[in-house]
Amino acid sequence: MTSSEAASQRIPPFMTLGSARSGVSNQPKMVDSSRVKADVSRETTSTAVSPLDIDFDHNSPIASQLVSETKRREKLLGKRLPSPGKTRILTVANQKGGVGKTTTTVNMAAALASAGLQVLVIDIDPQGNASTALGVPHHAEVDSIYDVLINDVPMAEVIAECPDIANLYCAPATIHLAGAEIELVSLVAREQRLRRAIEEYVKFRASSRLPRLDFIFIDCPPSLGLLTVNAFCAANEVMIPIQCEYYALEGLSQLLKNIEMIQKHLNSDLVVSTILLTMYDGRTNLAAHVAADVREHFPRQVLRALIPRSVRISEAPSYQQTVMTYDPSSTGALSYLEAAAELAERSSV
Repeated sequence: MTSSEAASQRIPPFMTLGSARSGVSNQPKMVDSSRVKADVSRETTSTAVSPLDIDFDHNSPIASQLVSETKRREKLLGKRLPSPGKTRILTVANQKGGVGKTTTTVNMAAALASAGLQVLVIDIDPQGNASTALGVPHHAEVDSIYDVLINDVPMAEVIAECPDIANLYCAPATIHLAGAEIELVSLVAREQRLRRAIEEYVKFRASSRLPRLDFIFIDCPPSLGLLTVNAFCAANEVMIPIQCEYYALEGLSQLLKNIEMIQKHLNSDLVVSTILLTMYDGRTNLAAHVAADVREHFPRQVLRALIPRSVRISEAPSYQQTVMTYDPSSTGALSYLEAAAELAERSSV
């Protein structure tokens, strides 16, 4: 690969993103037309009209959605994503639970990696959901980010490759992280331990002549404890997923105040660069009002892409996959590809 090719990567067509682990396709099975003909009632005459031959209303909501999604896919196919000038480290944070932090982390990372960029996900949530979605083992016996933070184990020794997508890596979390908040209190430079571990890992990759990481995503727990503080100190950007409901807005001001404190005392380079609207339901006025309010207050940070409520996005983790491999043709996968492309393009501004 030449340097010009490495500087920009191409998003592959949707149907090339299959699961590497699943032997059974997640796509709907094709109907055997010969069998259908055999099962047709004898009372059906030869003049019967096939359902496929019936004209449907192109102005119907379903038809409009299909046309819209087709146009959105056409814009993404063949699109090149710019590689950032230096590694972008994004902490995905929101102290409110259930807003899509982990879902956003793993799917944004998968979308960028599928376009050829080098991406690392650091899971510092004791629940380990990001590790699950990426198919990385994270049982109690596995060396994890806990050992990096508490026992000074090099991050290179705990990072595992995602089995589904090339260029995607994960530093897993185990249940041991549940006690890390208490153990960190007595340690030296407790707020900077993750930052130093990342810096050492970046040096290790350079000395080993491994490709430079383009993106590092840090998935945080739904709290503002020492683990989240470590994530803020390690990053240069914050990505905030906001659920399109009223309660999601209540904690946003407190989160921004905490980030401001981190900027003032611990990490002056930290900025809130990205806000992503998740679980958007276009059928409700509430979702539209919340989206409009957030865009009004944060016009530069909010991505144009919206992540809809999607059953496929919710199902994917149960198969230890992201929606990018579980159902790459779904609306959810399309929305995360759009968001990832927009995020990557912002890095070149």
